[in-house]
Amino acid sequence: MKSIKSLSIILLFVLIPFLAGAQHESVDLEMVYKIKQYEKSKSQIEELSFWMTDYLGPRLTASAAKLRANEWVKEKFEEYGLENAVIDEVRSFSRGGWDNKKTYVAMTAPYYSSFAANPKAWSGSTKGLVKGEVVLVDIKSEEDLENFKGKLKGKIAIMPSSATYEPSFEPLATRYTDEELDALTQESLGGRGRYGNFDYAAYMKAQKLRRAAADFMKSEGVAVIIHGSGQFNVPRSTGVSYKSGEKEPIAEVNLPIEAHGRIVRLIKHDVPVHMEVDIKNKFIKSEQVTNLMAEIPGTDPDLKDEIVLIGGHFDSWHGGTGAADNASGCIVMMEVMRILKELDVQPRRTIRIALWGGEEQGLNGSRGYVEKYIRDSKTMELKPGFDNFNVYFNMDNGTGKYRGIYLQGNEMIRPVFETWLAPFASMGASTVSIRNTSGTDHQSFDPLGLPAFQFIQDDIEYGRGYHTVMDTYERLIMSDLKHNAIITAALVYEAAMRDEKLPRKPYVKPDPNARRMRF
Repeated sequence: MKSIKSLSIILLFVLIPFLAGAQHESVDLEMVYKIKQYEKSKSQIEELSFWMTDYLGPRLTASAAKLRANEWVKEKFEEYGLENAVIDEVRSFSRGGWDNKKTYVAMTAPYYSSFAANPKAWSGSTKGLVKGEVVLVDIKSEEDLENFKGKLKGKIAIMPSSATYEPSFEPLATRYTDEELDALTQESLGGRGRYGNFDYAAYMKAQKLRRAAADFMKSEGVAVIIHGSGQFNVPRSTGVSYKSGEKEPIAEVNLPIEAHGRIVRLIKHDVPVHMEVDIKNKFIKSEQVTNLMAEIPGTDPDLKDEIVLIGGHFDSWHGGTGAADNASGCIVMMEVMRILKELDVQPRRTIRIALWGGEEQGLNGSRGYVEKYIRDSKTMELKPGFDNFNVYFNMDNGTGKYRGIYLQGNEMIRPVFETWLAPFASMGASTVSIRNTSGTDHQSFDPLGLPAFQFIQDDIEYGRGYHTVMDTYERLIMSDLKHNAIITAALVYEAAMRDEKLPRKPYVKPDPNARRMRF
């Protein structure tokens, strides 16, 4: 019994520092109050939303419109009084710049109907106004292409689509229920792997067939290719495979599935369909992915080199003005910097904002940042930015308000976020989920074990509007964006003032002999 008692005493002394550390986590409620009151009374969210969407317009990677938007944001950083404002080139971009100058698509027989249409990014132009009968190029294998040999020169080709319109009986905009938020707090030990039920082999087979069809139609001299993409009479934005300096591709256009389906059904019923199409696109020499960065410098001699990083991707597709995806995240992060600057916060660590470029083509901006400042992409050697990294907060799930945060499996940071989010329980934003979430720029940092997080957000028409001509100012809910700015500003402040760096997951050095994707 004596040995058991001695062991208990030893364990108690071992655990005291851990327990003390866990209980030591605190939150500056006075600063939370100041942030809330400032944003409620002096918010610039609505004004900033206008400039970032209506004024700047679409921001396709490396386009002239994106280059113009870069300059505007850099000037805004300087207007806020932020330091080290820079347009930072981080990665080469093989596609180069591309801008749409004109789009006109209409059916002229069996009757006239103009269509909402969106050219595929990096596709070519028509040779003026193209008029003619539409040919349905229905192929299921590369062998089927031979059936169209010599029949497509100068034609308008329409490709079949696997997408169909289906009525939805669910609301377009939803907010998390208490039950759903509670479910997010439960850790799952199951799962079907990274891709779930996704049939990767079938996907690659379809991609191979698409490339073969594109090459065939180019060799046959097709005038324009029509695709079905999007619904609610709203075409989605996508891009073609193209590298700067190659011969200009064929003009390709996306129609919403309702218009596309109408044309296909008419043709299948032996009703001739005629269309006229006029597409003008411009290629420009712009082959760099750029990030926009600025800072509030740290003041603590021992901590000022450590970075509290916030951001979202600034690039968008070309159909709308990229409001929900992802001007919304950039608006919130810019407002966070403005709030902290206006409150004359003197952070111990440096607070840095980064608005990423090239996210839509593969997280290029944030991955380029990692390559430039954190880890060499060839040698895998760590750079000073690795040790100086404290945390990254990302917003890229539309306009919906925060309901909490995903931990990306980092159990060590749970007590920190539970404490920091406690003042926001009355705002409905205190859920802490151990789960991973994917699809955006925090994933450039998380594989290195670095603390990088995406917030849990309400889904506000996101699936309907993103990557479409509907992704405009009207998609933004100003009260939700203000809500998000308040919470982000508070978490950023706490991270910048904390005595120690936030706990991170162990770093695993990549095996140089292991097969890996480029990162």
